[in-house]
Amino acid sequence: MNDLLPASCDLCPRACGANRAAGERGTCGADDSLVVARAALHFWEEPPISGERGSGTVFFAHCPLKCCYCQNAVIAAGEAGRAVSVDRLAEMCLELQAQGALNVNFVTPTHYAPQARAAVGIARERGLVLPVVWNTSGYETVAAVRANADAVDAYLTDFKYADAALAARYSHAPDYPDVALAALDEMVRSTGPVAFDEVDGEPRLVGGTVVRHLMLPDALEDSKRVVRLVHERYGADVRLSLMNQYTPVLADAAASGDERARAALRRCPELACRVPDDDYERLLDYADELGVEDYFWQEGGAAEESFIPPFDLTGVL
Repeated sequence: MNDLLPASCDLCPRACGANRAAGERGTCGADDSLVVARAALHFWEEPPISGERGSGTVFFAHCPLKCCYCQNAVIAAGEAGRAVSVDRLAEMCLELQAQGALNVNFVTPTHYAPQARAAVGIARERGLVLPVVWNTSGYETVAAVRANADAVDAYLTDFKYADAALAARYSHAPDYPDVALAALDEMVRSTGPVAFDEVDGEPRLVGGTVVRHLMLPDALEDSKRVVRLVHERYGADVRLSLMNQYTPVLADAAASGDERARAALRRCPELACRVPDDDYERLLDYADELGVEDYFWQEGGAAEESFIPPFDLTGVL
């Protein structure tokens, strides 16, 4: 029995009601264990998150959203990772600090939120001073964001879709736009405007919210809607990150015989393609036209597997 976990799980918007405390698996795939696939310095986040030192990323297994084009599908499906204790997770945070990390960066922690918060508390008692970044799909409940208030310093959150039909097509979550917007409102309210300090002469994210949007094939208009929505609602209180690193991992998986990938491509054949450079440039031009003065963007060649680290238990054992 895990007394940190709910007997009727509502940690994410799926609210599947699984008795996680007793070891029942939720829609996310997680049970009562805490599964981590990698804990290491990561150098491919936005500059104020990775910097020259690297971000202290902890990649958790399983995922409440499970987008069909997921770039980290191996861990989203729970096919990599090792169960660890809350105390061990706290130790990982301190080990990353000792390696010189700019922050502790929890990647897809939503379904492990109670354990993650407990680990942060233990680590801080033992000397953790780094900012804690909650790196999420954006599919969070307002209650979950509020519960993070004492543990999380900054959010690195996706805003994947403005269109409910697109969210249903790719993530089986037609409520995503409304849910993600409500969660984002609470992230901004609870952490305040985006804030930086300086380490080694470079800015480091220490508070507030960075909103990521990964551009998808044939979805330029939806991407424009996301940019307009976030900019008009929050202005300079958040920092947009517009990404062109979409990698058609489904095509590679299908070619290797993965039947799930083949089925996904039959349903969504557009996901076999990369995002055209011209479409990405149009999105950046649109952001400029709207008056978005400061945002992160990626240069050519971003859609490479270097953004997908090996989930080989580095830093876990």
